[in-house]
Amino acid sequence: MTFDNEVAIVTGAGRGLGRCHALELARRGARVVVNDVGSDVDGTGASASAAQAVVDEITAAGGTAVASTDSVATPEGGAAIVKTAMEAFGRVDILVNNAGILRDAAFKNMTPQQVAAVLDVHLAGAFHVTRAVWPIMREANHGRIIQTSSGTGLFGNFGQANYGAAKMGLIGMMHVLAIEGARDNIAVNAIAPIARTRMTEDIMGEAGKAMDPELVTPVVIYLAHRDCDRTAHIYSVGGGKVSRVFIGVSEGIAHPALTPESVAAAIDEIDDPSSFTIRGGPVRVDVSTR
Repeated sequence: MTFDNEVAIVTGAGRGLGRCHALELARRGARVVVNDVGSDVDGTGASASAAQAVVDEITAAGGTAVASTDSVATPEGGAAIVKTAMEAFGRVDILVNNAGILRDAAFKNMTPQQVAAVLDVHLAGAFHVTRAVWPIMREANHGRIIQTSSGTGLFGNFGQANYGAAKMGLIGMMHVLAIEGARDNIAVNAIAPIARTRMTEDIMGEAGKAMDPELVTPVVIYLAHRDCDRTAHIYSVGGGKVSRVFIGVSEGIAHPALTPESVAAAIDEIDDPSSFTIRGGPVRVDVSTR
């Protein structure tokens, strides 16, 4: 799968997963905007060196890339990232919303500031950059957007109510944008990565040794490619294993005179997952005419 003449924006690309995505997209021919503010894991501090180091890696290998140190956390920052791509390359085909920070705490100790900071980067950040790139992709009648969700958002994890809310919010955004983008051949999908990075190395322990971030990137490359016709799909990926995560609705019950007592009596049948409908499954983008 190659990306000759295509342009990709990868946010949070100075280290970890984003760096791997940027390097591989460039290796396969894409021109890449490497965006990273160069902050610490908690979002504090800033340095241009992280993004520039990845740009230097790409150019040393014969690829083409430019650095962006604008923050995804503001509308102005999101617009500036896309402006960098348009001024350097004149188009945007791929957006990987990968930027993120951590402000972990047990819910009883979590502050509004910890919630706002995480939502601003993960959820609002993805919104700001996507909103800036959306009209460009619509005009081109083509686009590929990958959201970086998390098992914490999908399944939960202690001490990460803010992070989980942001990551599940990205799934809601994905579903809506997949519907709105399908007529313009814009595919929007999500990954829930499991990888050893700065954000996870302290909690993964021995298990992290098999979770190289490079093993997540192949799924991103597939979802970024023109030939990918999937949209509104979520993929759990880590350590070489890839699985689809989906939202299903059990068959449940239909009771014309529903009461709390009838719910209690039928709760096992309502909860039974053995028969279900997958929501958001049938949407596809048309790749046949390109």
